[in-house]
Amino acid sequence: MGLLNRLQAIFQTKELDVSKRFELLREAITGTMSQFFVARDIESGKVVGLKLLDREKTLQFEARFKGLKKPSEGEIASSIKHPLVVDTFEYGTTTTGQPYLVMEFLKGTNLHLLILNRDPIIKARRTKLVCQMAEAIEAVHKAGFIHRDVCPRNFIFDPETDLLKMIDFGLTVPAIKEFMQAGNRTGTPQYMSPEVVRRRPTDQRLDIFSFGVSAYQICAFELPWPSSETTGKVALAHDTHPPVNIFEVFPNLEKKLGELIMRCIDPRPNQRPQDMSAVVRVARKVVFEEQAGSTAVPPAKPSP
Repeated sequence: MGLLNRLQAIFQTKELDVSKRFELLREAITGTMSQFFVARDIESGKVVGLKLLDREKTLQFEARFKGLKKPSEGEIASSIKHPLVVDTFEYGTTTTGQPYLVMEFLKGTNLHLLILNRDPIIKARRTKLVCQMAEAIEAVHKAGFIHRDVCPRNFIFDPETDLLKMIDFGLTVPAIKEFMQAGNRTGTPQYMSPEVVRRRPTDQRLDIFSFGVSAYQICAFELPWPSSETTGKVALAHDTHPPVNIFEVFPNLEKKLGELIMRCIDPRPNQRPQDMSAVVRVARKVVFEEQAGSTAVPPAKPSP
């Protein structure tokens, strides 16, 4: 049984009457394709995250894959179980025909906001955050998917657990030939790989590029291609202009980490690390060496 059939067999959709099932406590995020609420399950009292998708926009996106049996966002999110990926409890359709997901509620702060504010949280955890982001993407890839929208907005940092978690799978597709054909230009422009921008065939390495841009921003608080432009035009520079070398912006960055980031944002997919597991291995080594250095016992001072 193939991946798509397994997903469809495991996860069955449910019809939800939102007003009867949940007390909506507050609206947390409004995106281009969804609304996200902090909600309390009336029966259990449990506080969860409730994501309600825009029906028309979701149908328009899914129409790009007509005939390919693309799994829904709920099916994809429910199939990825990892400590650094938000846990999706259930999914389905509301009584009004609106797709929904119920997931764990994360109390932390969006990574994008932490970067914009140059928050001290990041300064104290740069290498660890980069490593955790890499591990989350690796989990998505090992589950058989391409995320297609890796960027700081899609990660939440919880200071209580010291964990960075991936939160959104709205553009995610299976990592199989039918979904990697040229033409699917989706993602966030500032983090979009050249092969996506140029409508070329893609694979999981497009996420490695987006990870590299995100990791660069975590470390330097800047993008490798500085621009005030936020439309799709900004992504056209990703294979026509060289990025600013990260060591020019952050000279004291750990050498192995900086070199890894620059390799990830190479415009040529074959010159990037070829899978996220290779990225994770390097990132973990940097974290280990950093922690070992911080806990090393300083040499004793010579006796006077």
